[in-house]
Amino acid sequence: MLEGKKGLIIGVANDHSIAAGCASEMAKDGARLALTYLNDKAKPFAAPTAERVQAEGFLPLDVTDEATSDAVFAWIAETWGGLDFLVHSVAYCPKDDLHAPVSQCSRDGFLMAMDVSCHSFIRLARQAAPLMKNGGSLLTVSYYGAEKVVDNYNIMGPVKAALESSVRYLAHDLGPRNIRANAISPGPIATRAASGIAFFDKLLDEAASRAPEKKLASIEDAGALAAFLASDRAAAITGGVHYVDCGYNVMS
Repeated sequence: MLEGKKGLIIGVANDHSIAAGCASEMAKDGARLALTYLNDKAKPFAAPTAERVQAEGFLPLDVTDEATSDAVFAWIAETWGGLDFLVHSVAYCPKDDLHAPVSQCSRDGFLMAMDVSCHSFIRLARQAAPLMKNGGSLLTVSYYGAEKVVDNYNIMGPVKAALESSVRYLAHDLGPRNIRANAISPGPIATRAASGIAFFDKLLDEAASRAPEKKLASIEDAGALAAFLASDRAAAITGGVHYVDCGYNVMS
């Protein structure tokens, strides 16, 4: 589905991250990939994924540091001359604010969570769009807690709700340029980032027991959906939040 298409995947933390699942599935479908890692400390954990998918670029990118994103997009412009899709799989909230009730979240914690988890997608879309000369696909990762209250997800619920709204408005803004924006919404997956949520093991067990398929989605399931949405087969699909959670979202 992605033969010859060039894509940037942001947020590979290790082989078990959702971004790694996206990279693996997109590489299987023939995509040429560039991957990013947060910093030198994180690089060794992301490197095996980059090697496995034969990434053509493996670059540092901290979404709070515009110089690093500028460097990544300069590399794309110089090396590839264009971009077909972008996967944004980045989220962060300070631990104290993540574990606090929403009413107790600090202003600084809320602003940090919104900046890293939501506004960074908008910033990256702005930089990617000029490189998508023949149209393209912008993808981000959300979660069911954006729509319904999930115990212990706390302030990340409102933050992901803002991200999903941003997807809709980006789809509207960039649609005339044939650039699509979508979110994938996997069920709970045992990633390093998700492990910061309190009582996460309980959340995993409950999701598996309640889902119609009686199991959890995998990073490969998320990646397969991302690959489809980045492909020309999804040319008429934009502005949506697409669940890949073994049906959990349909349960009351």
